[in-house]
Amino acid sequence: MVCVVSRSGREMQRYNSNGGRQVVGCIPYRYKQNIDGSMSDELEGGWELDETLEEAASRESLEEAGVIGIVEHELGEWSFISKRYGIYYEGHMFPLLVKEQLDIWAEKNLRTRLWMNVVEARDVCRHWWMKEALDILVHRLTQH
Repeated sequence: MVCVVSRSGREMQRYNSNGGRQVVGCIPYRYKQNIDGSMSDELEGGWELDETLEEAASRESLEEAGVIGIVEHELGEWSFISKRYGIYYEGHMFPLLVKEQLDIWAEKNLRTRLWMNVVEARDVCRHWWMKEALDILVHRLTQH
């Protein structure tokens, strides 16, 4: 059994030299016969001072979707403007090959875990840079 409480607050957050948050996220995926699956939205949150990029990506996936897996090679780094603050944030995205789904997780009452195919995931993705990360992942997975 894994028990995790979501981190909250900004006191441990990393910021770039312009004051923009540095965020890290994962695109959880699994193989289902010949079709690659993806979560309903990419999972991202703050990269904190006491963790590596990969640790932050893994933590976010566990907190937000209750999935545990293998964090693979980084898909890329993007700069994007925060809608709330109007400054550039830095986003890092990783694929997460899901090995286990938990029945209970830290943000279960706040989020719904929903598996969908890549086309559906891309359609519901709200951020251009996350769509780009998803495209890179699909390209990477189909080249093998």
